[in-house]
Amino acid sequence: MNSFLPEVEKLPEGHPVKVYYQESQLIQDLLQDLYDIDVVEDFQKYFNIFNQLTTIEKRFARKENQLFPYLEKHGWNGPSQGMWSFHDNLRDQIRLLNIHNSEKNITKIIENIPYLIEGVKRLLIIEDMRLFPNAINILSEEDWKEFYEGDEEMGWMLKEKPIPYPAKNDRYVHPSQDFTERELSFSLENTFHYDEGYMTPTQVNLLLRFLPIDITYVDENDKVIFYNRGDNRVFPRSKGIIGREVRFCHPPKSVDMVLRIVDEFRAGTKDVAEFWFNYRGRIIHIRYFAIRNKNKEYKGVIEMSQDITDIQKLEGQKRLLDWD
Repeated sequence: MNSFLPEVEKLPEGHPVKVYYQESQLIQDLLQDLYDIDVVEDFQKYFNIFNQLTTIEKRFARKENQLFPYLEKHGWNGPSQGMWSFHDNLRDQIRLLNIHNSEKNITKIIENIPYLIEGVKRLLIIEDMRLFPNAINILSEEDWKEFYEGDEEMGWMLKEKPIPYPAKNDRYVHPSQDFTERELSFSLENTFHYDEGYMTPTQVNLLLRFLPIDITYVDENDKVIFYNRGDNRVFPRSKGIIGREVRFCHPPKSVDMVLRIVDEFRAGTKDVAEFWFNYRGRIIHIRYFAIRNKNKEYKGVIEMSQDITDIQKLEGQKRLLDWD
């Protein structure tokens, strides 16, 4: 299970692959603990170990959102398909065991825990023999240097956060201020750099137009500066609202409440306000969010309205497409 470990040990501290192997050791220890535990005699200990193992989701997320995309850029799509499906199978096993755990169904736990243990072991073997050796050969040093911030967003299984790779002595740079040139699979012509990517004004407009949520943005001067023009808005809006004071954009009976929300947001005493009510036979959910810059200075408020009538009716789960 650790045939590639001698090569990994040569890597600098904090290298993403070295961190994966540190997690691998933790996972192997947890699997051994699960194998040894007597669920009947010590359910709580089993439950604690199991919950620690479920943080493997962070590892799955890092691979799927970080490692796999970089491998795709270099032409290796296999992990994005086969291994992602493997992850989903393990997620299903974890969900099933979570149900049995909540019911304290010891018989079902004992029956199903070996499948999870063997599944995770098999995954670690594939990672060790194929995924990580190939990744080391395929990705460049510059690729690996770009991993840390994204990995940090996904999180690690380890108790202590790994040191940055490469080691950084300079100040933290927020993604919105990071203009490092990277090789991308699409053109940057006519795009703007946002916190987490690049979009043209046309793409931004399409994104906002097709969001299934009504958005209105009021700036720090209490003026409406934007609303998204969706085809199925909950509340109608027109161009005449742009530049209008927010106090004149609500019915008289609700103006005082809206102004209080704005005042509390500006003062920094509140950050969120939400309401839900019946409107023409539909359930409407409205949320207000205070907008602040990186210095925590008030920059306005976003009002978001959504028809949640059909969402409230959802029960159980739907995991398959039913178009056919």
